[in-house]
Amino acid sequence: MDISVYRPGELSSADRAAWTSMQSKAHLQGSPELGNPFLSPEFALAVGRCRRGVRIAVVREGGEPAAFFPFQRTASGVGRAIGLGVSDAQGVVHRPGFTWEARELLKACGLAVWEFDHLVEGQMAFGAEASGTFPSPVMDVDQGYEAYLAQLREQSPKFTRTTLAKERKLGRDHDGVRYVHDERDPAALRTLMAWKSAQYRRTGRSDRFAHEWITRLVDQLFHTRSEPFAGILSVLYANGRPIAAHFGLRTERVLACWFPAYDPAFSKYSPGLVLHLRMAEAAAADGIAYLDLGRGQKEYKDSLKTRELTVSEGWVTRRHPVAFGHRARRAPVRALRNTVQTRPELFEPADRLLKRMGKIRSGQGQGRG
Repeated sequence: MDISVYRPGELSSADRAAWTSMQSKAHLQGSPELGNPFLSPEFALAVGRCRRGVRIAVVREGGEPAAFFPFQRTASGVGRAIGLGVSDAQGVVHRPGFTWEARELLKACGLAVWEFDHLVEGQMAFGAEASGTFPSPVMDVDQGYEAYLAQLREQSPKFTRTTLAKERKLGRDHDGVRYVHDERDPAALRTLMAWKSAQYRRTGRSDRFAHEWITRLVDQLFHTRSEPFAGILSVLYANGRPIAAHFGLRTERVLACWFPAYDPAFSKYSPGLVLHLRMAEAAAADGIAYLDLGRGQKEYKDSLKTRELTVSEGWVTRRHPVAFGHRARRAPVRALRNTVQTRPELFEPADRLLKRMGKIRSGQGQGRG
């Protein structure tokens, strides 16, 4: 393989165009998972503006790009998937029939180890090293919104009936209920991030927006527009103000769901669920094939999904002391987390404890105010 490694700003416009072309044709060539926006050059370049150590390996065959591998690395050679911790799709974007040897690619990139937690399907060279696989539910809208809704009524009749009834009640109880699929007002984005931070604290989770680089990344992607990539802010309004919002990323055929949140004052109307149905309707009208809800066990995802993709986590390692040390530190943490998350008898009490701690933390914060 002829492999060149670039800093994000060094990637040529021709290479970027080739990368985008591979993604746009992926569904025609049996690899629709490569069309995910988290695998796009725009996402990699945005992370590169917010994080150190971002690199892009370009593999050429016959002088032409055959594959693109974005990653992050430390000075010691520890590699991670681009945007690890916030990216919901990871791997090599490649043209049909391209294969690679994992350790040869790592060596060319100066990596002793490469860690991933949302490796998409079809990455055989990396997937062989996966330590676990997990479902990533999706909402199929390629046959239109009415077809999606019909399937939802068949598989989750009570959920569908209840959610649509709450939407009608919301319209009766409040004036000016409206949905904006692609809201361009930055104030609405700030409202969403404030809601999400409060939700993280309330449920005892780590607040992602307390990390300055994540806030910067979301803001940059909100302002990113190219063909066919865009950051999409969708907002449900009532009484002239936002009551639910979602920020995600889209490419030509995929809308990747990312940060949903709502105003708790409207919780009896399930505005987050209403918002997702509106998103599905607008996405179908916009030519989107499916909404990727992302890895993670959530009741609302199970209710909205039509099927599941599979993502994997694990490490690819070379025979190197740095690789052994990194894996020894990280493996127990990942194993414990996955055990808790996949076993209801462990997850439910842990979730209750986190929420109890979140309430205490939120109460203390209010007291200091």
